[in-house]
Amino acid sequence: MINFDAISKITYGLYVVCSGNREKGNGYVCNTVNQVTSKPVKVSVCCNKDNYTAELIKTTGVLSVSVLPETVSPEIIGTFGYQSGRDIEKFKNFDFDIRYGYRGVPVLYTDAIATLECEVEQTVDVGTHLLFVCEVREAALLKDAPPITYDYYRKVKKGIAPKNAPTFVESV
Repeated sequence: MINFDAISKITYGLYVVCSGNREKGNGYVCNTVNQVTSKPVKVSVCCNKDNYTAELIKTTGVLSVSVLPETVSPEIIGTFGYQSGRDIEKFKNFDFDIRYGYRGVPVLYTDAIATLECEVEQTVDVGTHLLFVCEVREAALLKDAPPITYDYYRKVKKGIAPKNAPTFVESV
């Protein structure tokens, strides 16, 4: 038997992962970004295969990670966590500060406390999700503020995982 309360004790942050370019870009809220090496700096990023952003990452080979603070706005979570880029243009229909970095990757600056611009080196199929192993090409610290953890999001902000999240647990 798997006790999901035990699994939820694994620490996670909340991030917006973006990919694409100026013509076609998208992003999603992700809670599975991890540093895997320090020399060179590499991270892993997990994305549901059904996410529109997964298609863009596979096509462009680049992605960005924006680290979110505890004070992240509900608009960021709502737009990037609960709406599909197949249905709305997240960068054009909302007033977000999007800039373009390494190889033209879109980077969300609104509410971000740090950003990473990454090049995908390896893609691992892990079932419902793809795990992208990336080399960090650029990293910036934007402000010194506490990053939001998934535990904080669930307990303090009363947030829930959408169905495409790796931490989604279907109610019984």
